[in-house]
Amino acid sequence: MSIPHKLARVATVAALTLANPAAARSEPGMLVNPFVGTLADFGQLSPAAVSPYGMVQLGPDTTPANHAGYDYAATTLDGFSHTRGVGVGCGGAGGDVRATLVYAGEPMAQQFDKRSERAHAGYYRVSYGPGIVAEMTSTRGGGALRFRVPRAGRLQLSVAFTRTYSKHIAAQWNAMTDGDLHASFSAGTVCDAGTYHLHSATRVLQNGRAVVARWDGDRTQLAMSMIEARAGDVVELRTGLSSIDPAAAANVREIEMGGQPFAEIARQTLNSWNHELSRVTISGTRDDRALFYTALFRVMQTPVAIADPDGRFRGSDGKVSQVRRDEQHYTNWAMWDNYRTQMPLIALIDPVRAEQIAKSLVRLYQTGKRRWATQTEPFLTVRTEHAGITLLDFYRKGITGFDVHSALQSMAAESATLARNTPDEQIEAAYDDWAIAELATELGQSDLALQHRQRSLAYRDMWLATFNTLGLDADVVKARGLYQGTIAQYRWAPVFDLPWLKATMGDRFDSELSAFFAKNLFNMTNQPDMHVPYILTWAGDRAATDAIVARYLTQPVAHRYTNSGIRPQPWMGRSFALSPQGFADGMDDDAGAMTGWYIWSVLGLYPLTPGQPEYVVARPQVRRAVVRPSRGLAVVIGRTAQGQLSVNGRALDSISLAHDTLAR
Repeated sequence: MSIPHKLARVATVAALTLANPAAARSEPGMLVNPFVGTLADFGQLSPAAVSPYGMVQLGPDTTPANHAGYDYAATTLDGFSHTRGVGVGCGGAGGDVRATLVYAGEPMAQQFDKRSERAHAGYYRVSYGPGIVAEMTSTRGGGALRFRVPRAGRLQLSVAFTRTYSKHIAAQWNAMTDGDLHASFSAGTVCDAGTYHLHSATRVLQNGRAVVARWDGDRTQLAMSMIEARAGDVVELRTGLSSIDPAAAANVREIEMGGQPFAEIARQTLNSWNHELSRVTISGTRDDRALFYTALFRVMQTPVAIADPDGRFRGSDGKVSQVRRDEQHYTNWAMWDNYRTQMPLIALIDPVRAEQIAKSLVRLYQTGKRRWATQTEPFLTVRTEHAGITLLDFYRKGITGFDVHSALQSMAAESATLARNTPDEQIEAAYDDWAIAELATELGQSDLALQHRQRSLAYRDMWLATFNTLGLDADVVKARGLYQGTIAQYRWAPVFDLPWLKATMGDRFDSELSAFFAKNLFNMTNQPDMHVPYILTWAGDRAATDAIVARYLTQPVAHRYTNSGIRPQPWMGRSFALSPQGFADGMDDDAGAMTGWYIWSVLGLYPLTPGQPEYVVARPQVRRAVVRPSRGLAVVIGRTAQGQLSVNGRALDSISLAHDTLAR
């Protein structure tokens, strides 16, 4: 299907908003601001066009750049790439299939007009160089990149396969007789801890019609094609990605985008975002809702759905597997970060998807699960620790349509391989063993439960020696070999054993917990102690939780910490804001971990102990929220005049709420 030349000149944003401006302004996807968290080290995010849980993140690459290839302060554009991690650490990962379009003889790096940037959920637009306008949108496995050129001339189109944010390993592209550009490439996962292997297929259209592009260049690096254009011409790239091979990537492209006009693809992606974001709606000002939906938008980007439309995908062992067409396989794990907040949130608001994620985690165990990544990953990924805790959490929340017996067997086998050298590793391994014991109890395997319960509690001697009485190194980041954080912060990490901690510390528990915040030892910019404000409620002081959470959600705070140390002077600012800064300095979103914390805190609920099917209750930050986990089910969360949380009009006096109360 060709696009009329006149239609190709119409900006997609205008097409989406002018027909019904009032309706567009109220759409959740249009309220999303993808520029939040894209400035320097404030979130490590990108305004790339992405669909819910999609593997394509099609967006701009700039100089300078953050881990996701883009910095809001930059004014030099290097091109547009199709993959990236979401707020991840180290140097990030992705940057694959980077496309540029310039007039012949001009440098590929171009200045761009910051005032021309526009973005909403699933869409990005910018003007650069002599006035070339680039727009992009995406499907799960496909990306549509459209250029409109201001004057006639010869254009140079380039597609690079070596400009990755992590270590580039290998690439090979081939020009097909029909003009398609097929490629296979490999690069390091996040922190170069493993290797992912991916395939692409790109087709060029001019004014809506496919052209037989002639590709030249080094077949291991960069493909180039020259295009003769008239003023106002539209050049478009349609790219599919697949973990299988380039032919499969071409099939993905044709099935997911085919001959649909660009505007229609963008509209469908926006509709998908509207549907997913509407699983949770809140009252409040436009800015309140924009920040909330922007956070939920980030939560819904990982893990990534990689099964092709025919159900095929590669596992972490590099072998091809298949699911039914009505199922999906997920990867792109960041479990060490987001098992605490993001995974429990998906379990609540989207249990059908959570079941598919659970099945994917079971397959991960069966196909070469490693602490970080294998050398044969099908997509960029981060870390897989605590997958078993998530499986227990899902199971206890009624998400049972996965092979739980296989999951338990794999979790138990993994226990012997868990790192237990440093204090934080011992606590984290103990949590995993606790999850094994709890799941074994659920399944009636009492011997296995007893074995891992004893193994779980073995951390207590270390805790008594390291954390019971704080020493001079209590406020030293990475003291005693800690991965991140301080002794004072990891002290509160055993959320699975809080009754023992309270009994052990006695009267000191409440006073030293309060002192933790009074002395500004809490670090909101990282995960190890993000739960601690809610321990106050668990211990009986909900007012303290409410005050602390409200301060971090709404007020400037003096942030003392970075991942590797303590700042000479605290950074003063809001932890979460509707601005390009978006997050406190140094806070990575870490695949929805921090935005998940924000969503829970706005709702007045918190999953203090993933694996236990209940939530700590706090004061909602909004007057009314509606959670829609499935068709026909709507749970109304409210705030009474006294600040209490209410569910479906009933005020709660207790400090906890069972998951079943919400799920039913």
